[in-house]
Amino acid sequence: MKTGFRKARTSLKIMMLATGTWLLGTSVLSAQAPGADLTVAPAVPRDYVPAKTPWGEPDLRGGWPIDHLNGTPMQRDPKQGNRIFLTDAEFAERAERVDTAAARYDKEESGDKLGQGHWVEMGQPSRRTSLLISPADGRLPAMTAEGKRRAALMHSSWRKGQTFDWTTDFDSWDRCITRGMPASMLPMQYNNGIRIFQTPGQVVISLEMIHENRIIPTDGRGAETSYLENWMGRSRGHWEDGNTLVVTTTNLKAGPSATSIVTTGSPPENDTPISDQARIVERFTMTGPDSIVYEMTYSDPVVFTAPWTVRLDWQRKDDYQFFEYACHEGNVQIRNYITSSRAERAQKKEGTP
Repeated sequence: MKTGFRKARTSLKIMMLATGTWLLGTSVLSAQAPGADLTVAPAVPRDYVPAKTPWGEPDLRGGWPIDHLNGTPMQRDPKQGNRIFLTDAEFAERAERVDTAAARYDKEESGDKLGQGHWVEMGQPSRRTSLLISPADGRLPAMTAEGKRRAALMHSSWRKGQTFDWTTDFDSWDRCITRGMPASMLPMQYNNGIRIFQTPGQVVISLEMIHENRIIPTDGRGAETSYLENWMGRSRGHWEDGNTLVVTTTNLKAGPSATSIVTTGSPPENDTPISDQARIVERFTMTGPDSIVYEMTYSDPVVFTAPWTVRLDWQRKDDYQFFEYACHEGNVQIRNYITSSRAERAQKKEGTP
């Protein structure tokens, strides 16, 4: 349903598993490498002093794609308990899975075929057990009773057993409108480009997926007071510690068609609702000239019994190329879902096998 363009890459070859470095690919950021205690998330370094823009703000400008994070699940496998990092054996197993999946691209090329190998960007194996670092078990908090009620009302092509009769039976991503927040800041199987632009008093985060742009004022204006909702929310930013951009986002568009999390290892049916009390706080901390530690804390007391936090290690890649997200053009899948769903229901009504 969604069209992405596959970037060429080579199969990863893994070595030195205990230290978490790669023969090909990018080594683990030293600031986020595992220590002796695998249950402890390293503190985010605050001592790096980034270059400044001509108007005196920390310079975050550049390309920061997150395709390398595709192999890291949103939620932790329960058997891994409170471990932030994989054991050596677990990492070797993940590396082998990623390498095998990455080889599908070359296999399709040699067989003159086009399939999932060209579609899915596998990323790099990571020592992290999950993107979630809070709660301690690396799992999303339980939903409230109201959250569960709203989840049951959601519509999406991701949901099993759903019937389709009109456009309202699809979510905003199905319809090529938006991936929304917080999903847009999490890795997906394709179109993971992120580029940051800055002007005096403003930061713009440009996203390859659906080509949306988050416009974030950093000029000291007060918190959002209007009741205007937006798929990406309404954001305000400020600078802390000389190297950290802090962004607070409210006024997220709620409703059964809003996308929510939707990333590897997240709830598989896109059934996490968003209420008008949802609030996102992001921290972009430069830890070196080519590295950012990105943290997002999401709270929605209507839906979740507690807040949750993810941490992603960004790597600069200024030559990363955005490809067209040609979703609207020729998007016949909405119609196909509806017509096939109607036909299936008609057959069942008539007793046709």
